[in-house]
Amino acid sequence: MSQLRTRFAPSPTGYLHIGGLRTALYSYLYAKKNNGKFILRIEDTDQGRYVEGAVEIIYRTLHETGLLYDEGPDVGGDYGPYIQSQRANEYMYYAKKLVESGHAYYCFCSEERLESLPAVNGARRYDKHCLHLSKEEVDRRIKSGEKFVIRQNMPTEGSTTYHDAVYGDITIENSELEDQILIKSDGMPTYNFANVIDDHLMGINCVMRGIEYLSSTPKYNLLYDAFGWERPMYIHMPPIMKDAQHKLSKRNGDASYEDLVKKGFLKDAIINYIALLGWSPKDDSEKMSFDELLAKFDIAGINKSPSIFDPVKLAWLNSLYIKEMTPEAFAEYAAPWLENCYLKDFDKTLVCKLIQSRIETFGEIEDKLRFLVEFPPFDSSLYDNQKQKTNADTAREILPLVKEKFAQVEVWDNQHLYDALIALATEQGVKNGKVLWPARIALTGLAATPGGASEIAELLGKKETLRRLDECLSRL
Repeated sequence: MSQLRTRFAPSPTGYLHIGGLRTALYSYLYAKKNNGKFILRIEDTDQGRYVEGAVEIIYRTLHETGLLYDEGPDVGGDYGPYIQSQRANEYMYYAKKLVESGHAYYCFCSEERLESLPAVNGARRYDKHCLHLSKEEVDRRIKSGEKFVIRQNMPTEGSTTYHDAVYGDITIENSELEDQILIKSDGMPTYNFANVIDDHLMGINCVMRGIEYLSSTPKYNLLYDAFGWERPMYIHMPPIMKDAQHKLSKRNGDASYEDLVKKGFLKDAIINYIALLGWSPKDDSEKMSFDELLAKFDIAGINKSPSIFDPVKLAWLNSLYIKEMTPEAFAEYAAPWLENCYLKDFDKTLVCKLIQSRIETFGEIEDKLRFLVEFPPFDSSLYDNQKQKTNADTAREILPLVKEKFAQVEVWDNQHLYDALIALATEQGVKNGKVLWPARIALTGLAATPGGASEIAELLGKKETLRRLDECLSRL
């Protein structure tokens, strides 16, 4: 094989879905691992589904995630144009060549006739009604302005076999292949035709795509054979599932890259997780940098079984990346979340220090720290802690002493506040937890918080800390 050339050919129909991004990622990794080229092509022949701004989303996502293509609409290349709608003349030219060789034909059937065809297993199959029209009749009907499509003339006997790098040899009975439309009545090609023509003309010799195209590939191979072109290498990938029964789907509003970013997931974590949806490295490692992915990627690791998109695992992986960030990088990334809520009024350095090791996504920041501005009444049973041997009665005894200690603290920071609480425990001859637990409950009204009593007190400030202690004592 000459230099490996893979491609990512999305349709501009909205946000870049997770499944599409995985296709781009695998295509990029496989090309770069083999010193090949990765090409971006925009497949916009279905103008009815075109979404304004979607092309820019594709460009932006690929650039942000580091999937830099060697050729594409906005970077150029020797095989352009890289937008299908700008290649329309080529498709008609090749469709006519197929007509001339008998591998395609003009079809003038009306919608009414097509709808009258009998359904087989719930689907109507075209019956080759126009296959044997004479050239003269075809010319006459075209000149008279009749609408037409061009259909592929499928064989009706025998079978078609091809090899897939993941699923092995695939054989389809030709009798199952319908005479698919190659050129639509508006003169535009269908996806099934355009992708074959473009892949050949752009020198694409390795096609990576979802398993949904596994049974369609024989149609494409018959086109390659009709032209006398070499078939590409095929690598089909397992589906990404929402659960055991349902595929992850852009049409159903499921995860897109930009959705995940808005929810507070980091780019590196998203790419890392997407790589694991259908592939695993030989060493079974899970957390991998982009460079590690590139080094470890091998198509032998692509699975045949479906992968389930697990938000819990993605969040766990994201938390590992968050913990590794420098305080400065974390603060910079967290800034939009802090500015868009009440937290902008707090010391951002202290907020980031408190929260960085205790969140899985940046989107959690506001809710996890809501107790800083909201302090509703809470059940005194929160003071109950069997391990620390605390309850409402012990809290009633210890909290006045906590308030007294805090009131004496001159340097209001975590270390001095913590030292004051530990000193109190020593003075009372009790374990630290018997002081720390009720103090934290009294300042937050929550059983679980990001940080201990002294860290939270530092953020709240002296005035608010003492006020909350007073309020809790009055409730007790």
